[in-house]
Amino acid sequence: MTIIRQQSLFGIQELYEMEPTHRYESIISAIELDTIYCEVNKKTRLGAPVDLNYAAMIISLFVRIVERIPTNKDLVKRLNDDFVFKLNCGFLISDQTPSESAYSRLITKLSDSDVLVKSQEKVVLQAIAEGFIDDDTVAIDATHFEARDQAPPKEEKPKAESKKRGRKSKDEREQWLIEQAKKEANLPIFEKKIEAQLDVPLDELRAKVPQDPKWGVKKNSEGKNVFWYGYKGHLAVGTSSQYILQSLFSSGSLNDGKAAIPLLKGIDERLSLPSLRYQTMDAGYDYDPIYEQVHQMEQQSVIAYNKKNERELVGFDKHFAPTCFREHSYRYDSFDAKYETLKYTRPNECSDCPLANEGICQKIYKVKITTDLRRYTAPARGSKAWKTIFKRRSAVERVNAYLKEYFQLNNVRNRTGKRAKVHFDIVTLIYNASKLAADRINARLNQQQAA
Repeated sequence: MTIIRQQSLFGIQELYEMEPTHRYESIISAIELDTIYCEVNKKTRLGAPVDLNYAAMIISLFVRIVERIPTNKDLVKRLNDDFVFKLNCGFLISDQTPSESAYSRLITKLSDSDVLVKSQEKVVLQAIAEGFIDDDTVAIDATHFEARDQAPPKEEKPKAESKKRGRKSKDEREQWLIEQAKKEANLPIFEKKIEAQLDVPLDELRAKVPQDPKWGVKKNSEGKNVFWYGYKGHLAVGTSSQYILQSLFSSGSLNDGKAAIPLLKGIDERLSLPSLRYQTMDAGYDYDPIYEQVHQMEQQSVIAYNKKNERELVGFDKHFAPTCFREHSYRYDSFDAKYETLKYTRPNECSDCPLANEGICQKIYKVKITTDLRRYTAPARGSKAWKTIFKRRSAVERVNAYLKEYFQLNNVRNRTGKRAKVHFDIVTLIYNASKLAADRINARLNQQQAA
């Protein structure tokens, strides 16, 4: 009997069961520390000398996430009490242990630059170069987490002035439309409608994302509203590799759909993934501009449909497939990428239908997806292929759970959104670095097995 040798599966859990020295080295080696060190270190020799070991401080900030140390105060205590731990973080015997204030100043320096975001993109690009990311589907979703800041007291809104009843005159309406257009033009980009983001460059979009803690609301599984004061993390995750390809930090009040286009533009402009074909999201992202952005990327949208007080189309079913004279749905057959056309064939019920030979029903029905990108997707809504791709969206929910349970995303210890973003960036960076470290060890074990 032939013995089948199963490939070893070395994941993040096994990585965290390694000895601390090897674990830290595997994770930190995936990050380009020199770039981060140069960003926070003194730029000139002038001024007071720096007695702190910034390189070791950066490593210890990362190790704090790995070891699930809740606060910087606990990190300083651990460095003072555990000599081996201090050496593992890169400190020398002669180095003094940094204070909490020193770590606070380091976080301030990191908050004034985007070096952590760039480091995360380098980790993803390295994983692509080593062949660990070859996904054909990306899943996008948001997760919420609470702020360290105290929620402000509720402000009483002044009573609105009573409006004049009845319809406006023609002159009044024209004046009102002009005022509304001016008001809309002066709004920040993330307070405008989503379609305004399509022509805005990626760097400008990222720079204008609101980051202050705000009240957020979402419906839970029971359909009840859940409120929190804090932030949202928006992730674009490869569904098979489960790497965070792009991430975005925002206020808790930002609509999920308004973060989709920056994430999509980031994937398109910053990463090279020729195998990518589908973008899958839940019904909270069912907006025309998002479909337009995915179409501009020459990919397909697999987004749950959110019915918005729309009339039912005569001659079509709930998935927008055409129906025959007796209201049986046509079957999705294939997609012609060259002409961007969906092909439907006759329903099974037509085989014994008395009207089949009367020339009433078409044998083949074709429709271009560009007639309505929201309703017509490839593969077609309701098909087995569409449902299979949509199920892959669970990958981003799984990563959200990992970040909260194992990487302390819920444990924001910094006040203000600018400093809380540093925590979010470190968490996503360490997660990707851990994934890359685990994949490298897995590849090494498979090579040894094959040999």
